[in-house]
This record gives sequence, structure tokens and C-alpha cells, in this order.
Amino acid sequence: MEFEDLAEGCIAEILSHTTPMDACKLSLVSRGFCSAAESDSVWSAFLLNLTSIIPPSSFPSSTSKKALYFNLCNHPTIIDQGKRSVQLDKKTGKQCYMLSARNLDIICGDAVHHWEWTSLPESRFEVVAVLRAVCWFDISGKISTLALSSNTHYAVFLVFKMMNASGFHYHPTVISVGISGGNTNTKYVCLDLNLKDNRLSELQCPKVRSDGWLEIEMGEFLNSGTEEGQVEMKVMETTSHIQKCGFILEGIELRPKHLICETSS
Repeated sequence: MEFEDLAEGCIAEILSHTTPMDACKLSLVSRGFCSAAESDSVWSAFLLNLTSIIPPSSFPSSTSKKALYFNLCNHPTIIDQGKRSVQLDKKTGKQCYMLSARNLDIICGDAVHHWEWTSLPESRFEVVAVLRAVCWFDISGKISTLALSSNTHYAVFLVFKMMNASGFHYHPTVISVGISGGNTNTKYVCLDLNLKDNRLSELQCPKVRSDGWLEIEMGEFLNSGTEEGQVEMKVMETTSHIQKCGFILEGIELRPKHLICETSS
């Protein structure tokens, strides 16, 4: 018996143990493969890890599992009472998260003369944090490794905007990423594209995302998924004592290392 002569259900079972990219490629083999690759049983397997995060009752019953999968790839879903979003990597089905500004620890974040919480139409979250004036710039966040896809190399990005910003172009900002109890990667970056100090010109600078926000890579880590830990992320500039303003924080995003958000220079 040829592989293509297997029953559609058998082919679907085999495809469910591959990746979304493999299933799409194999659908071109024959009509039988195409029919199996379109089946809900295949795409339900690729959605399995999301059922504990997004209630199945929130999914439209009339939508095919394949259509639902690509919808979750192309559109972030807001979870945890609006504090973070989850999205799928189209190629692998692995999970991408963004922690909103409300899900992060911001020093003086509740002091109205230092930070303002407001809504922006271009943000996926209900509110963002707008820096009014601080000298002590300190933002940190955590997420459990168990919430992330296992055996996955993740990159972490600070997502923000600058609007009439000042105070960031004279002194580097320190950013770090690490798993609790392990090594922490720390580096110096420049958050403001309008450099005033040539000494900062050699530092990593933000890039423009396709959604209009800026992002800068904070670091990366390998999530083995074998035991629970905390991914700890920090953004800090507390040594210059220069007053800073005009920074708009949407959040911190974690996505599989190969997944690059389209940017422009």
C-alpha cells in the first residue's frame, strides 16, 4: 500500500503530529492529503495548547479550526482581564505573548505627576502608560516559563513610542532578560532615535514595527519547559539623574526567536 492510499483519517492523524507549515505543504501532495490537511482534527491539535488559555466557548462554532488558527496568528487575543495578549506563530503554532503596561511594574507608575494612563487607538490594550516626568526610569516584568511554549528559543522586545521625548538621548538605558536562578543577559541601548551624544551612536537602537510602534530587542532565552521558573525582564536608567519624558509604553513582547515582526528603517 502506498502512503497516499491510507484512509483520510489516518493521514489526518499523521499530519496532526507535524507542524502547521508541514501540513500546508503536504496538502499539495494529492487531493486526499489536501482533504486531510483541511480537517478540524489536524488543526485542533495545533490549537491544543490554547484551550487552557482561551475558553473554547469564545471560539465561533461555525469557524473551521484552520480558519481559527490563522485568525489567532494574525490577530492577538486579549486575555487576563486585558493585562496581556496571546498570539500564535504561524509557522510553528508556538505561543507569543505581550505583557501590557498594566501587567508590568513601573516605579512611580501610579503617581499622576510622573505617569499618565490613557487610551490610544493604535494600541491593542485598553490603556498605555505615558511618561510625564521622572529621573528614576525603572520598568520590570515577569512571566512564568510554564505559560510559554516548551523547547523554544524566545526573544524579548520592549514595545513603545516616543512623542516629544527628552532625556533619553544623553545616557544609555540598561535592559536585561533572564530566568530566575539562571544567567541574566544585560546590555546598554539607546531608546531615542534622536541622538544628542555621539557616544550612544554605536549602541543598539529601536526599529519601527509594521504596526507603527517601536521595538528594541531586550535579550533572549531558551525555555526548556521542564520545570517552572520566572522570566525576569527589566528596563532601567537611574544613574544620569536627567529628567525624562515623552516615552509611551505599550508592553513587553515575547515571541519565538525566528519570528521577526516586520520592521522598516
